[in-house]
Amino acid sequence: MTEKAANALELSDLSVAYRVGGRNRAVLRNLNLTIGQGEAYGLVGESGCGKSTVALSVVRYLPRNGSITGGAISLDGQDVMKLDGEALRRARAESVSMVYQDPGKALNPSLRIGRQLTEIFELGGISGQAASERAIAMLNRVRISDPASVMQRYPHQLSGGMQQRVAIAMALANDPTMLILDEPTTGLDATVEAEVLDLIALLRQELSASILFISHNLAVVSKMCDRVGVLYAGMLVEEGSTQDVFNDPRHPYTVALLRCLPRGGQRKDQGRLDTIPGFLPGIGADIKGCAFADRCALATDRCRTELPPLYNLGGRLSRCHYHEQAQALPRATPSDVAAAAKAKSEPVLHVEGLNKTYTSHGHALRAVKDVSVSLRPGETLGLVGESGSGKTTFARLLLGLVPPDEGGSIGLEGKALAPRLDSRTDDQIKAMQIVFQNPDSALNRSHSIRHLISRALKRLAGLRGAALQARLDELVRSVRLTDRHLAVKPRQLSGGLKQRVAIARAFAGEPRIVVCDEPTSALDVSVQAAILNLLADLQSKEDVSYIFISHDLGVVRYLSDQIAVLYLGRIMELGPSEAVFSGPHHPYTEALLSAVPKLDQTETSRIRLGGEIPSATHPPPGCVFQTRCPRKIGAICETHEPPLIEAQPGHSIRCHLPYAELARLQKPAMQAEPA
Repeated sequence: MTEKAANALELSDLSVAYRVGGRNRAVLRNLNLTIGQGEAYGLVGESGCGKSTVALSVVRYLPRNGSITGGAISLDGQDVMKLDGEALRRARAESVSMVYQDPGKALNPSLRIGRQLTEIFELGGISGQAASERAIAMLNRVRISDPASVMQRYPHQLSGGMQQRVAIAMALANDPTMLILDEPTTGLDATVEAEVLDLIALLRQELSASILFISHNLAVVSKMCDRVGVLYAGMLVEEGSTQDVFNDPRHPYTVALLRCLPRGGQRKDQGRLDTIPGFLPGIGADIKGCAFADRCALATDRCRTELPPLYNLGGRLSRCHYHEQAQALPRATPSDVAAAAKAKSEPVLHVEGLNKTYTSHGHALRAVKDVSVSLRPGETLGLVGESGSGKTTFARLLLGLVPPDEGGSIGLEGKALAPRLDSRTDDQIKAMQIVFQNPDSALNRSHSIRHLISRALKRLAGLRGAALQARLDELVRSVRLTDRHLAVKPRQLSGGLKQRVAIARAFAGEPRIVVCDEPTSALDVSVQAAILNLLADLQSKEDVSYIFISHDLGVVRYLSDQIAVLYLGRIMELGPSEAVFSGPHHPYTEALLSAVPKLDQTETSRIRLGGEIPSATHPPPGCVFQTRCPRKIGAICETHEPPLIEAQPGHSIRCHLPYAELARLQKPAMQAEPA
């Protein structure tokens, strides 16, 4: 029997380059990293710092223009660089597995789930009924109910959480000794994310697998990993136990990343989020000193000319000449306070009794049911809830992209709004704009940034000539872009810069309401903080109102004045942001909040919801949440749907439990300070 290697993964002076413009440009620079047997190691840093390149190098999946230019990779004692084609294929099949960020792209849309799973076992020599049985067992292992039915479905017929569980099942089918997870929970709801993380932790114990966990979500890394490495410009700048690095960071970059997060219930009227000035060095940049020096307020001439070594600080590492001063890093942004929403008598938006019903296979699917909300100028309404709760459908109804059922009404600044976009006036169209989650899909790649924003100014504001140029200059400054950005095309910009362009375009017609549909979910924490500051600043300046949809409850709390919690198209709770977050709250809100991972690793009691969210074509009788509710009190929940009752001024809850009883039941959780 082969003796097990001391480490599951060892990277020794690993250097990787991409060939661009006829020459090799460095991406990873002499990277040293080890992951012990059974250890979970988190790798964090901004987009473009080289995290995914590390993962692709381990399994030699680099793109065609990528090459390993130096160093060595050892996987369970095997030198990956020396493996021939057959040995490499066998290692990928038997030893190491990857779970990617987007399961929709990792799964073949033309093949049923069962076929994709059984194929893995067939490659290992198991076929027929035995392969099907093993596939069903794997789906059971990742807690998928009715696996035989799921085997017959195509990927598009599964929710995002179910797709990710299938992807994990496929990755674990060969019982790997090394599991690489590249942003496996980005885009998932808080409850689904918590279930996936619990699953990974459980399977890690069962398989004794080692894990390389790549994520921009620092709280998730804090929960999942024993040790963490902070990557910047392809170099490790800090490494140590997760608790040490996140509670006592010793590199200015780590300090800056942690300060970008809205923590302790911080809100927009309590000050801006910190951001990190400047940008990452481009790939292939000639770095003579510290790579972070140009963005670091502690940097001296020594930092700009002398590359810091990895200082050993007693079991932890920091690549900073002044590591003992790292936490003295000055705040990167002023702590100015955004103006609070103005309490005007007339709402800018008033929605009353809004419903939307689709027909699915001959059955009525109620996507939105009897929703009523008001929004004042300069105010943000946050929409939260699991996938399928009706958030995006509600946004599409407001924008006129789909018509509501008869009977409801939407009012804009005191006037009735036509249900369809093509029946609305030009003023009504420009008054309500949207910023999408993915700017890549929203921006035309073939045009320059100047053309994209100018076109919006012409169509929405009717500007031409000098007036157009003046407004263009004003918009570009307001979203913190520069003139040099106007000449390039979207593909030449980072994700954060592209999202700024999308925001500038949305504000071209001076809208009264902007719908923000997950605008920061795919962004790393530094870019997210900059975008949130930008939205808060624009709101204060323009008195614009937001409908803000997000699964990141910390972000929703920071930006929102009011919160609506949706479940199967119904508002389960509606009220001021702090009242909803502080409680007492609806049992569904309670479960959502308990699922959010905490950066400080404090153990909190998580409320686990049983099963999947029910189908909107066959909602449960009585309270639609009663099949999953941890506070269910009896038959009344199964037979009578509770009304939405104003329990406190402005704070409404749809529950049979009285407000005082909810307060008594939730008192221990309400006393805990959120991280």
